Amino acid sequence: MQIGIDARLTAYRTGGISTYIRRLIAALESLDPDGRYIVFHSRKASDSLVAHFRCATLWTPCHHRLERLALSVELARFRLDVLHSPDFIPPRRGARRHIITVHDLTFLHYPQFLTADARRYYNDQIAAAVRQADHILADSQSTKNDLAHMLGVPSDKITVHMLGVDERFRPLPAETLAAARARLNLPERYILHVGTLEPRKNIAGLLDAYHQLVGRLPDAPPLLLAGRKGWLFEQTQAHVAELGLESRVIWRQDIADDDLPALYNLAALLVMPSFYEGFGFPPLEAMACGTVIVVSDRASLPEVAGEVGLQINPDDPAALAEALEKALTDDTWRAAARVAGLERARLFTWAHTASIVLSVYRAVGEELCAY
Repeated sequence: MQIGIDARLTAYRTGGISTYIRRLIAALESLDPDGRYIVFHSRKASDSLVAHFRCATLWTPCHHRLERLALSVELARFRLDVLHSPDFIPPRRGARRHIITVHDLTFLHYPQFLTADARRYYNDQIAAAVRQADHILADSQSTKNDLAHMLGVPSDKITVHMLGVDERFRPLPAETLAAARARLNLPERYILHVGTLEPRKNIAGLLDAYHQLVGRLPDAPPLLLAGRKGWLFEQTQAHVAELGLESRVIWRQDIADDDLPALYNLAALLVMPSFYEGFGFPPLEAMACGTVIVVSDRASLPEVAGEVGLQINPDDPAALAEALEKALTDDTWRAAARVAGLERARLFTWAHTASIVLSVYRAVGEELCAY
């Protein structure tokens, strides 16, 4: 069985879906080294994602208005049995069978949080994509439920595969952290948020809660927002100024991916009050580093956090402020939450994720053999 994996997005973006693609391919290479795979890179790719699998270069750009048609033409010569499209939307005809990963349905829940281009790309095509797909992988039970309720996808057409956490996310030695703090110019203590600064992440609500926290806890550590600028970032900057938090809010988009483990380790806590997440890597990575977490009680985040940390209503800044205060000041709770987080993070491995994906590949392949 010839299996293709569309990895073009990794040349355009980091984090999120790109992390999923990279880690999944690496895990599949370890799990199924003798499989017949072709990993498709973008012509803009600067590095290879494969060590053993065959790779090929495609010219069709991601998220282009003619992407589905152009990609179909490019893929025809490879005569694939199965094509896995990890970025939601498959080509019109890329293989005999199509598998897609749907990470979330943010664009249907909160279309106002997306740019017009993103809405056109996802909202206009997702219904056709799930109809065309022979099977769908979902990052969480929450996303599976959304697919069933919002798009009418039969339950037996969807397989949940919770994602993994890299082994590099772990508690680090004190000397390593001291060197990282100096090199990255980090404060002695800080509240951390990791992710693109965009409306879906509820940055405005976080700022409102932090403003309340400062009023109750004047010596609260600064809030460090680590991530690239997203849509409507200017509104975030304006809100910081409105609340008089310029001296307390630190924005850093220069933190390299390799420095993320140290960034989590050094944080007093990780906060993620998103309105919606299809999975949510930062809480899992933070738990693996021994950092306590405060997350929203929406979508997939409770599935990731389990009973660890504190969960809040993202529409309630006062509740978030209270949770932040507890997470900063209750040392007994912090110690227990740290241990619980480390234990829970061990449940999430890329090997397990890849084993579920491989079982789906093989099941779809068996259906081909039946014809």
